[in-house]
Amino acid sequence: MITAIAAPIDRCFDLARCVDVHLRSTASTGEKAVAGKTTGLLELGDDVTFRGRHFGVVQELTSRITVFERPSHFRDSMVRGAFRRVDHDHYFVARGTVTEMRDIFDFTAPLGPLGHLAEVLVLRRYMRSFLMERNAELRQVAESDEWRRYLPAA
Repeated sequence: MITAIAAPIDRCFDLARCVDVHLRSTASTGEKAVAGKTTGLLELGDDVTFRGRHFGVVQELTSRITVFERPSHFRDSMVRGAFRRVDHDHYFVARGTVTEMRDIFDFTAPLGPLGHLAEVLVLRRYMRSFLMERNAELRQVAESDEWRRYLPAA
């Protein structure tokens, strides 16, 4: 998934790794950061646990920043949660006054063949919609003066 954002690459990179922006962008699921780094900017090796309601069930997912190449790429990988595996790569490329943010969300559902069926029928579409909502909010923050509430002064 690619999102074009009319903002500098550094700002986009930092907002994408900001716990507070993540919480704002996932308000529809009631997500809260309940353990690890619960506010501010995530760095290499940081863990964060989010608790939110998905499919009508409260779930927790702990992710760790496992790759960090500022300002072009970072990866968060699930350490604990409902999925069998999750890796979410965030790539950033400056194209003039626009930053191209590309998400690669790679996951494996639990429960073997039954989980694979759920993945094909429901989860892929749900996760795409979830990321689109999150990215739209991130773009809105980055393109307005609201980013100043989340990032330290340069």
